[in-house]
Amino acid sequence: MRSRPVLVYDGDCGFCTTAARFTERRVRPRCDVVPWQFADLDALGVTRERAAYEVVWVTPAGEVDGGSRAVAKALVSAGGIWALSGRTLLLPGVRWVARRIYRVVAAHRHRLPGGTPTCAVPRRPR
Repeated sequence: MRSRPVLVYDGDCGFCTTAARFTERRVRPRCDVVPWQFADLDALGVTRERAAYEVVWVTPAGEVDGGSRAVAKALVSAGGIWALSGRTLLLPGVRWVARRIYRVVAAHRHRLPGGTPTCAVPRRPR
């Protein structure tokens, strides 16, 4: 069993990699930040399709959250003002908005700074 949560992102996406590096340097979540291409997805209980579709947060107990909830959990783990931001993203009304904003950003990540055509999000896994 792992002792720390894992935040899994798309290492082939320039925008995602930039966001992950910023998160490691500035936010400093208490987790391992790993591109899905180098993660043991089977051990994490995450499919390749899901990892390519959205950022994923996996607890040491194996609980999995994706998208805006994964971002919120990473922020909460960092503590301080970041934790307040993360908890806010998990509030019922805010959570609904955060999900939609995450989906819009993810759908257009290939157009954002650092993004390339390889950053385009695949269709949602079933």
